[in-house]
Amino acid sequence: MTEYAEKKVAICGIGQSKVARPANVSALSLTLDASLEAIADSGLDTSQIDGIATYPGLRDDGSGFSPVLLSEVRHALGIKPTWYSATTSDSAGHMSAFFNAINAIAAGVVRNVLVFRTIAEATARRRDASALLTSKSARVEGLWEYQMPFNAVSPATWYALQTARHMHEFGTTAEQLGAIAVNGRRMAALNPNAIYQTPITIDDYLSSRMIASPLRIFDCDVPIDASTAFILSAHDDVKNSDRPPIRFEAIGSSMGRRSIMRPDSFTSFYMESAADMMWSRTDLKPQDVQVAQIYDGFSCLALYWLEALHFCGRGEAGAFLEGGSRIGLDGSLPMNTSGGQLSAGRFHGFGHVHEACLQLWNRADARQIRDAQVCVVSNGSWGIGSMLLTRA
Repeated sequence: MTEYAEKKVAICGIGQSKVARPANVSALSLTLDASLEAIADSGLDTSQIDGIATYPGLRDDGSGFSPVLLSEVRHALGIKPTWYSATTSDSAGHMSAFFNAINAIAAGVVRNVLVFRTIAEATARRRDASALLTSKSARVEGLWEYQMPFNAVSPATWYALQTARHMHEFGTTAEQLGAIAVNGRRMAALNPNAIYQTPITIDDYLSSRMIASPLRIFDCDVPIDASTAFILSAHDDVKNSDRPPIRFEAIGSSMGRRSIMRPDSFTSFYMESAADMMWSRTDLKPQDVQVAQIYDGFSCLALYWLEALHFCGRGEAGAFLEGGSRIGLDGSLPMNTSGGQLSAGRFHGFGHVHEACLQLWNRADARQIRDAQVCVVSNGSWGIGSMLLTRA
């Protein structure tokens, strides 16, 4: 197997702030909480952090999507990075910060990189209920020109179209889709940092408010205020530590489409390309995965990711999810063990990576998967990435 760049890099520390709706502290304060926890968890000190990366960098538009400037974090922590990266939304999505850090470390540019993601969308919504929607006052260009005239200002309306098509073409049912939300809430009940911890039944799901048919309120992820951070290091630097590092076994990325829709298929994103790239960079197979953290910004995205990652055939995700037993703690593919974005909160994918690390380090407490050694993480729907993590 080729020695790809990611195989030279490991995660050696993680941190996550308290999650709130909204928080009573600033987004910067949340970032420092998560970052300092990650640095301490790695066994390093701030003087050893020579790189910093985030997604997507400051977006000062009042949405709370990315409210923290890299230089603010650098000065507040007192670190002196020689390399930094703030990606754009037109990138490999949430995982682009990881991918950029991996390549910088593998190239020998830096040794220890702080990767963080901070969200303050709950605070933004408290100020303005429409803060998370695309602005209807500004002139729009490009692909937005085809969405704004139809008042498609929320992703819920976009994803509802593809969910409806999956149901029409493959016979996927509301009960099968609902298994994702019910499972997420069951997992969140075991996660003290999750937003929604009260279990729901499939009947609760079916009777919940419709947002954009066929997507219900429980199909939509939860805006939060929170920060998540990681320390990535050259694997050679951490291989002799007391706790084995978490290795990047393989990564994959794909360029999606900001309009969400593929011009050649309404029942596929570009997730397949990212997944196939990832599997091509490892000898491991889908059947080797013991736990999965699957992107669930909307429940239908988990549906599509399960197929793209080859845990089931195309059009078969509904049957795979039937009853929810396969994705439960005792199932063949325990999924979104933190509660996912639907119940733990919208970390924009970074929460999934954090939970993967907890599982691989046997630190997930009541939701721990026994002897978890291989975890897959997927992120995004237009900026698309996936990674396979293993316990070294």
